[in-house]
Amino acid sequence: MGYAIGVDVGGTFTDVVLSGTSGAISVAKCLSTHYDPIAGIVSGVTRVLGDRDPAQVTRVVHATTLATNAVLERKGARVAFVTTRGFRAAVPLGRYARVEEDRYDLRFTPPPPPVAPGDCFEVVERVSARGAVLTPLDPGSVRRVATAIAARGIGSAAVCLLHAYANPAHERRVAEILRETVPVVVTSSEVWPEIREYERATTTIMSAYIGPLMASYLSRLRERLAEIGIRAPVHVMESSGGVISAELAARRAVATIESGPAAGVLAAAGAGFADAISFDMGGTTAKTCVVRGGRPEITHEFHVGGKGSFGGRRAGTGVPIKTPAIDLAEVGAGGGSVAWLDPAGALRVGPRSAGSSPGPACYGLGGSEPTVTDANLVLGYLSSASIPLSPPLADKALDRLASPLGVSRAEAAYAVHEIVSASMASAVHVVTVQRGIDPRGFALVAFGGAGPMHAARIAGRFGIGTVVVPAHCGVASAAGLLSGALSTERVLSRLDAPDPEALFTSLAADAAADLDLDLTAPGVRVLRSVDVRFRGQSHDLTVDWSADRAALESRFFRRYAEVYGITQRGEIELVSYRVRVTTPPDGPPPDSPPADSAPRTASTGTPGSRRAYFPECGGYTEVPVHTRQTLARAGGTAPGPAIIEDPESTTVVPPAWTATLTPAHAIHLTRRTTP
Repeated sequence: MGYAIGVDVGGTFTDVVLSGTSGAISVAKCLSTHYDPIAGIVSGVTRVLGDRDPAQVTRVVHATTLATNAVLERKGARVAFVTTRGFRAAVPLGRYARVEEDRYDLRFTPPPPPVAPGDCFEVVERVSARGAVLTPLDPGSVRRVATAIAARGIGSAAVCLLHAYANPAHERRVAEILRETVPVVVTSSEVWPEIREYERATTTIMSAYIGPLMASYLSRLRERLAEIGIRAPVHVMESSGGVISAELAARRAVATIESGPAAGVLAAAGAGFADAISFDMGGTTAKTCVVRGGRPEITHEFHVGGKGSFGGRRAGTGVPIKTPAIDLAEVGAGGGSVAWLDPAGALRVGPRSAGSSPGPACYGLGGSEPTVTDANLVLGYLSSASIPLSPPLADKALDRLASPLGVSRAEAAYAVHEIVSASMASAVHVVTVQRGIDPRGFALVAFGGAGPMHAARIAGRFGIGTVVVPAHCGVASAAGLLSGALSTERVLSRLDAPDPEALFTSLAADAAADLDLDLTAPGVRVLRSVDVRFRGQSHDLTVDWSADRAALESRFFRRYAEVYGITQRGEIELVSYRVRVTTPPDGPPPDSPPADSAPRTASTGTPGSRRAYFPECGGYTEVPVHTRQTLARAGGTAPGPAIIEDPESTTVVPPAWTATLTPAHAIHLTRRTTP
């Protein structure tokens, strides 16, 4: 029997799921080890393996926030930027949009550029937008740049020459010369040969910035897994929800920047609802995404390292990345988010998190500041978790808020609960209402260690009547990794290419080579799409390819109306051509968990009860506490108020909601009254 292992490293917990041919078998949730993330991974993998033979593991799939954290914390490699003469200032000048807290700041200082002005270099050459050579490359200028880069002690270079997507010959020659003295050289034509100079430059820079870090990390991960007997291939979730080899992830590190959040959305997409809102609340952040027709929304440009709860699309709020990614909105709100009082005495929650060290006060690991987890423990929503929790320490932490606010401990705790729910609701607002989508026709799929505790309250704010809490919801992102197909995408910009078929064929061959695939092998799928815009406009939309021009126009007009809310007709032009190659993964299929693999707890077989705080009931009240097993024995239905405990998460059922257990061990919460 073969096994597949999914590993998701978050800011507070590292989740591991082991799956065999019969579905989910073993799960583990342990504190992340920020000093060495691999230590936490090995600990979790060892726990899920138990006494199983490590040699029977056929596949390890990993989602990591390593790339994201490197960008946010500015801990990547120092990069030299090499471009066409006359354009070295493009990156230092950059673009930035002020968000709420900066908008009226008279002393506002823009964030530093991704490359310091002194590390930007120019070479003599010029290519037109159609690929014609206007100025031949001067090799001497490249060698002078190589000498200057080496003199500065820079070990990573990003080469992005003007219009290299149209003709990469000069870029390839520049890279060839630079590699004689610079250890790591990344070119835009290798990473993402797409139109728009600034975005292509920043995408290339980010790949050079995090590439060395990612390569070293994945190499060490393979070595540590081999030490415990696992020599299976290591795959990495990419930002768009596909899975690529560790080797390709090291070469194209920029594709993994949204690796961690993508896995959870795949789990939500498999929850059984065609239209759903993915809601993932962990220890540090909360993330939302819209799933329509069973497919997550994909964006081909997102921004990292910025501020504001606007989702990845908002231009100017960070460094733009031109690779496909699941379209997420993210806020700094999680179980470890710290509650604090601002100078005016107003209660705030987050974005700072207690993380895994020292963690919330109730963890007993040295933390003393009140967090969302402490508040939920005081409210009676929690009684246990993956690690022991201390109610007295949580009480003491919440008293630090209650006293200056002049309220009871329970009232302070509920205020924290409500504020963090409002913060997370803003992320749902971004991906739905703000984009013209009515959320009331969607199901809210909640997962993550803290998501099911807040999901019903958030759904109620939008009039959403159905909340779904999947089985193993506390480790849903790790489980979602095992459902991702081996997949990668290639793109090339060519304005109205005369022979699209030849372009698609070439791109498909390149993508297949990335995955070491034969395009004629069984199960291999090639998906074609194209970026289209109205002639004279600047921005484009991606639609499925059709050789029939009328059908292609119809698809574009329909997509334009969906995105912009207006019906428009006119002459179109094709900008970029895209190919995605996918193949089913090797190893055991990620089946749904069978009935006998439902989450286990130390249940006596009958529901218990405890005091929990519900304002609708006048404060603390005695409520039934179920596990999924006791809920099944009680007829599978629990009207709120009630609490349903899993080993890795807890679901809170407020008054006016009813919980129902499905045959697949998912919990469906339905609202009994109309808001």
